[in-house]
Amino acid sequence: MTIDLEAIAAERDRIRDDYLREAPQRPPSSARGLHHFALICADVRRTIDFYQGVLEFPLTEIFENRDYPGSNHFFFDIGNGNLLAFFDLPGLDLGPYAEVLGGLHHIAISVTPERWRHLRGKLDAAGVPYEEESGTSIYFRDPDGARLELLADPLGEMYGTKVL
Repeated sequence: MTIDLEAIAAERDRIRDDYLREAPQRPPSSARGLHHFALICADVRRTIDFYQGVLEFPLTEIFENRDYPGSNHFFFDIGNGNLLAFFDLPGLDLGPYAEVLGGLHHIAISVTPERWRHLRGKLDAAGVPYEEESGTSIYFRDPDGARLELLADPLGEMYGTKVL
């Protein structure tokens, strides 16, 4: 399969022209922010050990999932009023994590450069393999295979480009 990079770039430019508006002309969002992003985990304790123990995202609450009796719904503080949530779904024979069209590619979480270096050391100490990109991004997988990124760029910026 051959990819026509020029055609892809031309289509990106057309999309930008059709939809992208500079801040003064861009309407405000109807949303207040990300309340929580929910994932599924196989083991509650292992997930807490990883997210609270390694990544230092404090567990804020755990209660029964209203949609599935016996399942837990629990939350981690990822800063700025945002939460990362998990469900375990005991009794369901769920397969391993998979990236599929329309599914999750990765979750990028902004941290300060100092915290980024600190957490990189914690990933090393925990034996978590990762890929470092551009000196500001670390990509790795959680215990269930979900791909995460710790990004040392400020919120609203990516690799020196303002995205918000």
